[in-house]
Amino acid sequence: MKITTWNINSVRLRLPHIEHLTKEIAPDIICLQEIKVITDLFPGEDLAALGYPHQAVAGMKGYNGVAILSRLPLTKSGTKDWCGKQDCRHIFATIDGGKAGPIEIHNFYIPAGGDEPDPEKNEKFAHKLQFLKEITKWTKDRRKKTANRVLVGDLNIAPLETDVWSHKQLLKVVSHTPVEVAGLNKLQAAGPWIDAVREIIPPEEQVFSWWSYRSKDWTINDRGRRLDHVWVSEPLQDKISEVQILRDARSWEKPSDHVPVTVTLNL
Repeated sequence: MKITTWNINSVRLRLPHIEHLTKEIAPDIICLQEIKVITDLFPGEDLAALGYPHQAVAGMKGYNGVAILSRLPLTKSGTKDWCGKQDCRHIFATIDGGKAGPIEIHNFYIPAGGDEPDPEKNEKFAHKLQFLKEITKWTKDRRKKTANRVLVGDLNIAPLETDVWSHKQLLKVVSHTPVEVAGLNKLQAAGPWIDAVREIIPPEEQVFSWWSYRSKDWTINDRGRRLDHVWVSEPLQDKISEVQILRDARSWEKPSDHVPVTVTLNL
């Protein structure tokens, strides 16, 4: 089973990119963030024609929005709001994992946090930290060692030194500050969640999934960050067989600043 996470940065604008993804990677499940469209206008028919008739969508006008697209039937789908906001940042569903049993998938879009890493001065950063605290508590409350669960999404934090182009230069830059990394580590421990990408790609190896639009030539500068993650619960750890980060997607016409991250589970 191939599961892809991708901050698409407008699903309607980048439908051709999703088609390209289906031909190159052929995921069984695609989890999108920043779809930037209300649910009623989501291009469900177009995506069904690409082989994804089973869909769970939580959209809003112009901002945020998450969706799960699947070749397999989805059950028990729903959404959850955080920090007292209805801003479409979490959608979930259950799929049939065959012999492994049902698999619960959670697709998150964690707030970016603005530019100033100070919750006293920056409401967006305070929101991000609160979001992390709330989903960490929720994860602890739902902890079940035997459950098959997958958490994916644009988590907007690059936790490892090798998840950024320069650890030293980004220590005070939102997405790699110590307080954010500590918050993400607490969330991971609460699962406990296994970082599927780093099960295959050693932590010593530099890996990115996002490159800023501000860079004139991202391929030369290569100043990236790994903001997009796929985590699995412990029962699925030994099922992780492959990771694909479609770096080339950053050079497609009118690209998202994120690229698809795909994990294959051998079920």
